[in-house]
Amino acid sequence: MSETLTSEAAARPPLRERLAKNADGILEQIAREYGVSTFEAVEALPDAHRAIVPGSAFEKILTALTAWGPVVFIVHTPDIVLECEGPIPPGTIGRGYFNLHGDSPIGGHIKAENCTHIVFVSRPFMGRESRSVQFFNGAGEAMFKIFVRRDEKRELIQEQVALFDELRKSFAG
Repeated sequence: MSETLTSEAAARPPLRERLAKNADGILEQIAREYGVSTFEAVEALPDAHRAIVPGSAFEKILTALTAWGPVVFIVHTPDIVLECEGPIPPGTIGRGYFNLHGDSPIGGHIKAENCTHIVFVSRPFMGRESRSVQFFNGAGEAMFKIFVRRDEKRELIQEQVALFDELRKSFAG
């Protein structure tokens, strides 16, 4: 079996080349196939598909996201892809966490100091354009992701696309 895996890996194009030809797919799955972290897979996306900012912008970016209205909040682990739709509530730092407070199904306590990178990702997903803000820890795994919502026709909500593009530009130039 290991010979099969080795020959498959040898036949596979380098990660950057693969993502340059086709940036679609589940990033966690692509990362596993290449034996890298999810952040390394995101980092290998073409520049047009991603903008990386330091995790130190965590509070400012999450605060800006409170103005977007309902978004899709995703936590993706090897065991579950948990999706929750709602507005990002305001938060405060306390007891070592960024605590989300408000009238939203999205709530909880985030260890903000563990966030090392935040990536604005614009790429195809399942054949459709997508926009997300992804928060990564020091191990290179996504802590959580916030996606621009879609309308009833499955098209990105243009007001949120504009907010995404503006926020990306303000942090990533």
